[in-house]
Amino acid sequence: MAITDPIADMLTRIRNANNTNKENVDIPSSKLKVEMARILKEEGYIKHYKVIKDNKQNILKVYLKYGPKGDKIITGLKRVSKPGCRIYVDKGEIPRVLSGFGISIISTSKGIMTGKKSKEMSIGGEVLCYVW
Repeated sequence: MAITDPIADMLTRIRNANNTNKENVDIPSSKLKVEMARILKEEGYIKHYKVIKDNKQNILKVYLKYGPKGDKIITGLKRVSKPGCRIYVDKGEIPRVLSGFGISIISTSKGIMTGKKSKEMSIGGEVLCYVW
């Protein structure tokens, strides 16, 4: 089975595992997905992630994070830019997610970063997804 949108696949796997209160989720690895996992960890949405080496593509294992009473830290994930319809923003048009309570992940010429960091560096790029 060929996956046409690997980022949407990653977000769906995280969303499904989160909805069923799984401790972790395995995702086929790529440099982009590892960078997105790094941002989710830095922003406090996941506990940890690691790349498990194998003979094929490697596996990205993401450890999900829950509150003290089992409440979900990630309440929503939304893919914005899709393979058929790319969404690019200029440095002044970077979106705020839930009035600043969520984050946007943006692919820029300087790498993958949050919308907040992209705004600080005054660079725009492709809006990959929203997380809240």
